[in-house]
Amino acid sequence: MITAITHSTTMAPSALKVSGTKIVDENGHEVILRGAGLGGWMNMENFISGYPGCEYQIREALAESIGEEKSEFFFDKFLEYFFQDEDAKFYSSLGLNCIRIAFNYRHFEDDLNPRVLKESGFKHLDRVIDLCAQNGIYTILDLHALPGGQNTDWHSDHGGHIANFWRHKDFQDRAVWLWEKLAAHYKGNKWIAGYNPLNEPTDPFQTRVVDFYTRIHNAIRDIDPEHIIFFDGNTFASDFSHFGDAHKNWSNTAYSIHDYSLFGFPRMEEYEGTETQKRRLRRSYEKKREWMDERGLCVWNGEWGPVYARPQYEGPDTDRINEIRYRVLKDQLEIYNQDRLSWSIWLYKDIGFQGMVYVSPETPYMKLFSKFLAKKQRLAVDAWGADDTAVENVYQPLIDHIRQEIPEKYHALYPSPIWKLEGRVGRLARSMLVAEFLVNEWADHFVGKEKEEIDEIAKSFAFASCMKREGLNKILTENARMVQLNGVNGVNHN
Repeated sequence: MITAITHSTTMAPSALKVSGTKIVDENGHEVILRGAGLGGWMNMENFISGYPGCEYQIREALAESIGEEKSEFFFDKFLEYFFQDEDAKFYSSLGLNCIRIAFNYRHFEDDLNPRVLKESGFKHLDRVIDLCAQNGIYTILDLHALPGGQNTDWHSDHGGHIANFWRHKDFQDRAVWLWEKLAAHYKGNKWIAGYNPLNEPTDPFQTRVVDFYTRIHNAIRDIDPEHIIFFDGNTFASDFSHFGDAHKNWSNTAYSIHDYSLFGFPRMEEYEGTETQKRRLRRSYEKKREWMDERGLCVWNGEWGPVYARPQYEGPDTDRINEIRYRVLKDQLEIYNQDRLSWSIWLYKDIGFQGMVYVSPETPYMKLFSKFLAKKQRLAVDAWGADDTAVENVYQPLIDHIRQEIPEKYHALYPSPIWKLEGRVGRLARSMLVAEFLVNEWADHFVGKEKEEIDEIAKSFAFASCMKREGLNKILTENARMVQLNGVNGVNHN
């Protein structure tokens, strides 16, 4: 039986749990979670928010450029404006019932003052969880950046390409400590669908992530026996092949894949929706969930979705490219609907590359940074969806040099195959080295600004200052309503 939940500010929520392959409410009725990721907010990301490098770098640089007081003022206002009641109401109106909130450990703990809880970290997180609850939206808490970096990419906010979280036990100890604090704080909150303790691990040892999951499971369960725990697969939530029978020691758990398709990104094979391409879409998806299907476990697609062309960069090709990306989106949704899959598309809000809503080019922030953003795009310093056409001639000699001097059998360094040789060079040379030189340039845009001006810059991220990606939102709404009519979805939006 499918339960119906009416969105209302006075409704009583139903705690969710895992039952076999399904998520169910307190009465055992199936609930399918459909929503997006609130990324780029409490874990800022370069392609989402428009800065180079990592969040900790721009925070340090801005404090140096305009002083600690003004810098803290900007970031606090940014957090305030990025998600407000208008966002929650719009989100709910699309027929979506869950949002995955990405956040950074640095909001709750300082590296130079470890294991001392910063209560200020709950200020905005509590506020957004409550706003979502008032609009009938479940939340999943996603620790997106952990001490030392749980993966090799920019979004774990450690500034390097070695995931040292897996090499130093103290980083893991601190993550356990933080989840104990979070579990104690949110225990009993039924509007929280569950906890996603660690985003996209890249454990080169393959089994340390499994051992850590057992640790974090037990630590959370000692405090909070009720909330679902969502465990990502290794290698960017794609690989469960080393998990064995570990799930037998875990209770009320679901398993997260991230099902991005290369068809949805620049400089890849153009998607025409042929039967061969559709089979490749399905096969990629099926491989990621194979371990769960063999064991009858619950699957959640925590991230997926294409990126989109922008007229300031792709010009007259923008609409044609985006129609192709929407075709990829629709074909993925067709697969998910057949499997009654819960999902969280990436991403709710950004400056125009992937978000369901995006900051208008006419806002103070976008005007201030328009030339800088064009430079960043040309230099391809953001790894996500990078188009390196303009700088390929700079990096190709280095790639050729490595190929000539290093035997091919040594090219496949972890996290291969997701990071190929070209991708590794791009991340280290462009997204870390060149980006590092751009950080202070970004921060210096704020020099000479008074607080009133800084407030207006931050306010650019408010819902009223954003545009809607109508094509994407229409597809998401149609699918949410389609599965309701077919008796698939767990939430009825009235």
